[in-house]
Amino acid sequence: MKITTSFIVNLKIKDVENSTKKASQLGMRDTVVDIWGDAVKDSPKLTGHNMRSIAGEVSGMGVVRQGKDAEPERVVDDSKIEGAVYSTSGYGGFLETGTVKMHARPYFKPALDKAFTAGKVGGRIKAHLQ
Repeated sequence: MKITTSFIVNLKIKDVENSTKKASQLGMRDTVVDIWGDAVKDSPKLTGHNMRSIAGEVSGMGVVRQGKDAEPERVVDDSKIEGAVYSTSGYGGFLETGTVKMHARPYFKPALDKAFTAGKVGGRIKAHLQ
């Protein structure tokens, strides 16, 4: 005896691709916003200029957060899903890594380590898929 069955899957691949891309983009946005917030909070604040010069952007969305002194630079590639958080103060990198005359005062790396984990990013994307 042979039993044959057939079924039609109503799966619109393009719709799935678009939904996944949008959820990934929104998950990246949430991650960038978290990193931006922690970087601003933990930035050395002698004058506050560096703190006000931090910006965050996501590909396809542009700038998602920026301090009042930040000058957005468009550093992400819109053909990919990328996020960036950066300082436009001109000395943010020196604060992060230090110099021969100044000790490092990391504020980006701790913010990145806190927000950018597989579990957190995956959870954010999953939340936007539902």
